[in-house]
Amino acid sequence: MTLLDGLSLLSIASGCFFFVAGSVGMLRLPDAFTRLHALTKADSAGLGLLVLGLGLQADSWWTVLRLLLIWLLVLLSSATTCHLIAQSALRRGAALRRGDNDE
Repeated sequence: MTLLDGLSLLSIASGCFFFVAGSVGMLRLPDAFTRLHALTKADSAGLGLLVLGLGLQADSWWTVLRLLLIWLLVLLSSATTCHLIAQSALRRGAALRRGDNDE
C-alpha cells in the first residue's frame, strides 16, 4: 500500500464517518432546524472527503474535474433544499427549541 492509497483510504473513511454522524444527528436532535443544520454540514463535509479520496485514485484530471463539479452541484442543491425546508417549517409553525438561558 502506497502513501497515496493510505491517504485515499483515510479520506474515504472520514467521509463515511461524516455521513454516519449527520444521519445520527438527524435522528437524535430535537427540532427540524438543528436536524437540517447537522445533516447539511455533515453531508457536505462527507462528500468533500469522498471526492478527495476518489480524486486521489482517479486516472485523469478530467475525472477529478467531473467529481469536483458533482460536489459543487450537490453543495448548491443541498443549501437550496435546506433553505426551502426551513422556510416551509417556519410557515407551518415548527417550534424552535429554546435553551435554558432564554426567557
